[in-house]
Amino acid sequence: MKILVFDIGGTSIKYGTCIDHSLQEVKEIPTEAKKGGEHILSTLISLISKESGYDAIGISTAGQVHAGDGYIIYANQNIPGYTGIQIGKVLEEKFQVPVAVENDVNAAAMGEAIYGSGKDQDNFLMLTYGTGVGGAVVSQKEIFYGSSYSASEFGAIITHSDARLHGHDYFDGCYEKYASTTGLVKMAMEYDSTLCNGREIFSRLQDPKVEEILDCWIEEIMIGLASLTHIYNPSCIILGGGIMEQPLILKKIEDQKPRFIMPSFSHVKILAASLGNTAGLLGANYQALKKLEK
Repeated sequence: MKILVFDIGGTSIKYGTCIDHSLQEVKEIPTEAKKGGEHILSTLISLISKESGYDAIGISTAGQVHAGDGYIIYANQNIPGYTGIQIGKVLEEKFQVPVAVENDVNAAAMGEAIYGSGKDQDNFLMLTYGTGVGGAVVSQKEIFYGSSYSASEFGAIITHSDARLHGHDYFDGCYEKYASTTGLVKMAMEYDSTLCNGREIFSRLQDPKVEEILDCWIEEIMIGLASLTHIYNPSCIILGGGIMEQPLILKKIEDQKPRFIMPSFSHVKILAASLGNTAGLLGANYQALKKLEK
């Protein structure tokens, strides 16, 4: 089977071909997100039109996605006009093949479930840490979607109640404001404005104050992970996002587990994602294959 796969992010669109579960050469172009949702759809049509001999199309994308009908339920203004875009319907009508459209974190979770760190796990959670915090629940190798395809907004867990009660934004006081990479950088820049990204922060860990900031950030991560562990009782939690490729973070999280998680949940493993930036493409491939089988 030949599946065309796309991973649409705010900065870039990655794309490639999967043949019998094997991802071929991956290419990347700028999303040009500010040009809006219709521009992204036109870009997809242009890229697909250059291909032939494919059996289905799999798409991983930012935003809340109605995976059943293949449209964008909601997207913020990082991609203007993306809300409501009928990606699946438009592409199926134009190219006459099944099209699976999936939220990017759900797609990454399915990629890890089938091909990566979760392949030996039937039930697990996945969280990605970057600009925000994304989440997914995998149950018996299927995504749990909730009542309206919008489950697992883990970034919206309230972890700082005072900030939420006195805030004006839905995410004031919420997990992603503190546990995201953005949250870490914000804390670090309050100490030193040159600590403007994760690379700079990790290059300065010999500074005791910088390591203290990192430890405070790990505590913010653990507050959310503890709640999710106790609610879901998963077999494992997989952590993704570029910053989670730093082995020190997983070590610090393991060191903090006994402080935050009840002994009866100590069997819950916390693992690093293993597929990197190909997870969404591989997950899109798997979802497209499932749709093709139907």
